[in-house]
Amino acid sequence: MAENFAFIGLGAMGYAMASNIRKKMDSSAIFYINDINASACKRFTNEYSTYGRIETVATAREAADNAKVVISIVPGANDVKKVYLDEKDGVIAAKKDEERVLLECSTIDVKSTREVGEKLKAQGLGTYADTPVSGGVPAAERGDLSMLIGHPKPSDSNPTSKRLSTALSMMGSPEKFFYLSSLGAGLTAKISNNYLSGTILLATAEALAIGVAQGLDPKDLYSVIRASTGQSWMCDHVMPIPNVTDIWVPSNSGYKPGFKTQMMLKDLGLGIESAQQVGINPAMAEAALEVWESASKDAKCFDRDGSSVYLHIGGKLPQGYEDKGKKGEDGSWEFT
Repeated sequence: MAENFAFIGLGAMGYAMASNIRKKMDSSAIFYINDINASACKRFTNEYSTYGRIETVATAREAADNAKVVISIVPGANDVKKVYLDEKDGVIAAKKDEERVLLECSTIDVKSTREVGEKLKAQGLGTYADTPVSGGVPAAERGDLSMLIGHPKPSDSNPTSKRLSTALSMMGSPEKFFYLSSLGAGLTAKISNNYLSGTILLATAEALAIGVAQGLDPKDLYSVIRASTGQSWMCDHVMPIPNVTDIWVPSNSGYKPGFKTQMMLKDLGLGIESAQQVGINPAMAEAALEVWESASKDAKCFDRDGSSVYLHIGGKLPQGYEDKGKKGEDGSWEFT
């Protein structure tokens, strides 16, 4: 019998991840969705119901009651705790089912995810794993996210374990799955990775701004960086200057996120907190955080992709581009 799935959190990442679940799960099974934004649920149902039945539920408890696999991705630790531990509407209030799989894809602190996982386990509510993702909205849309998994590598001989790996394979590429053995380990890896991505993106924006202001063509400068020691994934895939790379990047659509500038504060904050817990001085992140805090209050960057920090630090747009500072009908910021 086909098993039902549930998805909680239809933000930019969640919406794309959920679309792949509905496309790839058995068409005869029901897909339960939940989000505080009712319009997102309605839009998702209208867009993907041709792949199979979709039902919107009002609470995480209802989602868990009706599904063998529950996947969530929400903004912060308090949101995760509300989804899972709210005594009335959370997963912890659902009927017991030790075969249920609960995959939490949010980026939060390790202590919180361990608290959630341990309480759910004690109540017999299923297998909970921290499974933060990496790759951004484009990878979520393609279904080839990297998955950092705080759980031992599954065995096909165990039905629950197999259910976990099957669900993950609907959202990501198995060759980019990292099973890190214990609850919280996936988030530990994600926090370290985000420490790098947040600082490297800012350094990339500053380096590009310097070169362009000194008279270099941005495409020429990028060609040099791509073939030299400054090359990075962030430069290749989150290029802060529009119309420079051959692939789509947020700057090409007026910095439509992507990953919002203000979300950088949470990610770098988690990195700083994690470093301090183990006696490491997070000097790079502390310096970067000051700039990100300023950028998050800048109208040129607020609610836009983090690569818009290039505008905040004074980076020049290519000839023919002018930031009009207003949103178009599709929600992206317009350029001329």
